[in-house]
Amino acid sequence: MAGVLQALRIRDFRLMWGGSLISSLGSWLLILAVPAHVFQVTGSLRDTGLTLAAQYLPLLVLGPVAGVFTDRWDRRMLMIATSLFRAAAVTAMLLGTSPGRYWVLDAALIAENAGGVLYVPAARARTPAIVGTGSLLSSASSLNAFAGGIMQLIGGPVGGILLTLYGVRWLICADALSYLISAAANVLTSRTGGPHVGRAASISGVASDLVEGTRILRGQPVARALLPVTVIFLAANASLSAVLIPFGVQRLGGTGHTGFLLSCLGAGVLLSAPVLRVLLDRARIRNLLAASLTVTAAAYFLLFTSSSLATALPAAVAVGMFGTVSEVAPQTAIQRVIPNGVLGRVSAVFVTGEAAAALTGAVVGPFLAQAVHLSGIAAVASLVTLGAAALAFRIVPRRPAIMAVPSTAIDTQS
Repeated sequence: MAGVLQALRIRDFRLMWGGSLISSLGSWLLILAVPAHVFQVTGSLRDTGLTLAAQYLPLLVLGPVAGVFTDRWDRRMLMIATSLFRAAAVTAMLLGTSPGRYWVLDAALIAENAGGVLYVPAARARTPAIVGTGSLLSSASSLNAFAGGIMQLIGGPVGGILLTLYGVRWLICADALSYLISAAANVLTSRTGGPHVGRAASISGVASDLVEGTRILRGQPVARALLPVTVIFLAANASLSAVLIPFGVQRLGGTGHTGFLLSCLGAGVLLSAPVLRVLLDRARIRNLLAASLTVTAAAYFLLFTSSSLATALPAAVAVGMFGTVSEVAPQTAIQRVIPNGVLGRVSAVFVTGEAAAALTGAVVGPFLAQAVHLSGIAAVASLVTLGAAALAFRIVPRRPAIMAVPSTAIDTQS
């Protein structure tokens, strides 16, 4: 466990990680509350799926351009500004919790995630600039997985309990506050932590930067291979995520049991942290990704064909653990092989692909579930994930050239 915590020696990373931990808690409170609230009121899988789909539209539309701004602007200031914007967007959700006003809720979700379009590639690019691309980056990736697991572990049950006791409006306020705390944590970080050009954005300049980022992505064999594998896997994952809350409510006995299901997913993510810390530095990305995707596919099928907590909860742990490995391993590989000056653009391409996959899955999943039932969509998603595993083993290079760049921030920020 000491190896997992290694990156926390760096002050800027401690602050970034702590702010993300708190904002993730606020977000996880709403992950259960918002779709559960909509489903309980409308009883519609379609409306629930569309609420989830609204979260991905900004990433799909704005993602590539956001990557250009991430590489042009001060990433620290960008993370502060977007956290404040997201706090305001979440607050606006208070106006959309009544029947007939869910369009306001969807609009606020779109605005909140528009801020995330800039925040996510900025955070991904700033992390290796602070900790380097060696073993400390593996530690940082493991810590991020650990934080995600903790939030899933407590966020689901706490969100379900608070939704029952206080209603969705209280949870919305808590999420807005968490974004404000995240902004404050980033304010306390140093003004260094990665190159930024600081140029004014013009149409021709943005287009030129997009072309350059695409050229670098196409010229890097590892990044080029990981993009389609990631997109395929996340499409399958999103199709099941879109029906997870209705599955828990209908099959497992209500929001309380659904909270336990989310907790087990979080426990799996938590267990992935020490595994990632070891495997990211030792296993070849091709073998690691193919194996983790294969196990994830089997766990998907077991989970969504379960009719009791006795089988659903262990399957959820496996999905959380191996699904996290399947998601984090490509991200870490990209942070290592792509130069930091263009990492924002390349990360944004991946974020856009992830959003396209998630949007497709979120829309298709509920409709497919209504047509072929939950067991049918479980079979389809499992087969698609197995296809991603085979593709990873086929096209990802056996011996990728990954050069570890040591952190320059350890001595000055610890």
